[in-house]
Amino acid sequence: MQLCHDMLPEAKIGPTPNISLVYAASLKPEDVLASQNFNAIRNWLYLDAAVYGVYNNLVWSYLEAYDATPEVTEEDLAIMKAGKPDFIGFNYYNTATAAASDGTESEFTNHADQQSKQGVPNVFRTVDNPNLPKTEFGWGIDPMGFRATVREMYSRYRLPLLVTENGLGAYDTLTEDGKIHDTYRIKYLKDHIEQIQLAISDCVDMMGYNPWSAIDLISTHEGIKKHYGFIYVDRDEFDLKTLKRYRKDSFYWYKRVIESNGQDLSD
Repeated sequence: MQLCHDMLPEAKIGPTPNISLVYAASLKPEDVLASQNFNAIRNWLYLDAAVYGVYNNLVWSYLEAYDATPEVTEEDLAIMKAGKPDFIGFNYYNTATAAASDGTESEFTNHADQQSKQGVPNVFRTVDNPNLPKTEFGWGIDPMGFRATVREMYSRYRLPLLVTENGLGAYDTLTEDGKIHDTYRIKYLKDHIEQIQLAISDCVDMMGYNPWSAIDLISTHEGIKKHYGFIYVDRDEFDLKTLKRYRKDSFYWYKRVIESNGQDLSD
């Protein structure tokens, strides 16, 4: 970041991690501590380093306990502290929920999802949040958690925030007349944009919002069957088909949202 500012003094630069605010599974103190542990590992480790030029203390203590701390010189720390971001970009899809871990192997599985890791023995374990609806791919849908995440980030770092990814992956269906009626995507985006607007009313400095994504593309985790875009691509996992593009209902909806600068969110 320092090099960017040296080479291009007028440029703006910032980190862009995936951020998922972590709830405690209950009011039990051990679950609250577990949620703090996961928040530190999942979120604040990256942003503390990028914004403040320091390693998060909770994560560092965990690494020390396992003799796994990286070798860091005074020169390294000076470089980290010199690189000041102008803003924080972040991707948001859902929140996570953590409970205390007793360290037993039965708590964990070998199947981790990129948005909800299973846990670290004696540090935390992730659990399902029964209060949230889910996507077809099992991710929780939490628009209010979007606002909570934004508020927490701004309180911690006091930098303008830029949403770089936010969207819904779904099994879209192309009708015989070339339509994709993705009302579920419209609802998802509408609910999340409304929460961003509320965050702005909370005096959070929001630079902008970028949905994921303009066109269907291959998901590194789920392949092409997981559609995110406003534009449908006619192909599947093994058959290229026509590769023709079709505008979904959400395409026309989001066009209107942009034209109204977010004022018209009607279906």
